[in-house]
Amino acid sequence: MSKTFDVAVFHGDGIGPEIMAPTLELLSGMSSSYDFAWTDCPAGAASYLDCGSDLPETSLNAARRADAILLSALGDPAVRFADGTEMTPQIDIRIALDLYAGVRPVRVVPGMRTPLKIPEGKIIDFVLVRESTEGLFHTQGKGHVTDDMAEETLRLTRKTTQKVCEFTFDLAMARHAGGLPGRVTSVDKANVFRAFAFWRDIFDGVAKGYPDLKADHAYVDAMALYMVQNPWDWDVMVTENMFGDILSDLGAGLMGGLGMAPSADIGEHHAVFQPCHGSAPDIAGAGIANPFAMILSAGMMLDWLGRRNDMPAMVADAHRLQTAVDACLAAGETTADLGGALDTMGAARAVMDRL
Repeated sequence: MSKTFDVAVFHGDGIGPEIMAPTLELLSGMSSSYDFAWTDCPAGAASYLDCGSDLPETSLNAARRADAILLSALGDPAVRFADGTEMTPQIDIRIALDLYAGVRPVRVVPGMRTPLKIPEGKIIDFVLVRESTEGLFHTQGKGHVTDDMAEETLRLTRKTTQKVCEFTFDLAMARHAGGLPGRVTSVDKANVFRAFAFWRDIFDGVAKGYPDLKADHAYVDAMALYMVQNPWDWDVMVTENMFGDILSDLGAGLMGGLGMAPSADIGEHHAVFQPCHGSAPDIAGAGIANPFAMILSAGMMLDWLGRRNDMPAMVADAHRLQTAVDACLAAGETTADLGGALDTMGAARAVMDRL
């Protein structure tokens, strides 16, 4: 009997709806053993202009009830709050649902427009895990600002740091079982800040429970260098919220741009899957946006749901989807940002054809 999953869908702003539509079409035809029921959830700049809220309570409640959350690009730099900040409902969702583990995979495969010259025999395949609810984002929207100074507060708690480190080591164990190195690196700034010495101490304590994995440390500034000089040396990293925000965009640059960067934000009971890129209002409506990051994020959703519900076929479909995108990249069946000639729907159709 086919199982139906309830998925909260945030279509987004700008190019958001353009990349979400073919992704939903693709998912709807993936398998006869499972299906999806989509619940549309308004949010973002368009929602703010329409009803005065960038994250209506009805949308947040729908996300709480859903089996998974699929979120496209949200926000518009031209639509801001009175204090000048942009709307970030995706961050509000992470905090409301305690989605503490931000998973940002970095894979470079043939056909990607990487700026790197990769030595023969080297493979770039690592995952950055970003703690997504605390850190320097702790006082977002509530920082202290006067005419003469501005102050934000970084906060790390033992409970959340412990959880995100355990999540990271579990992820590394799963990758190690599949033949990857089994290395976990804490990215911090423990040489300067007591908060990161606190973080490192918790990381080291968690590492003792995983004797089959190698655990080590790197300072964040050094890691920015290493990710460019020797990105093939890394496996799984875990870091604070702001550090992860910055390094994940560097990882996207290694893959040729944000159009190839999928992500997930995962908690104990909920998970959001979304592309790392923004809403790109400058090209909205032109039909040229790259849908691959959105499609790959949907693949991460398949993998998470499949593992959570003991459905190996669903996990296998996630791998099939990634393989199909890889094949499109290798064949040049891409949008213009990756050197191809296809529009948004054409690139999505190329993936569907390969599936």
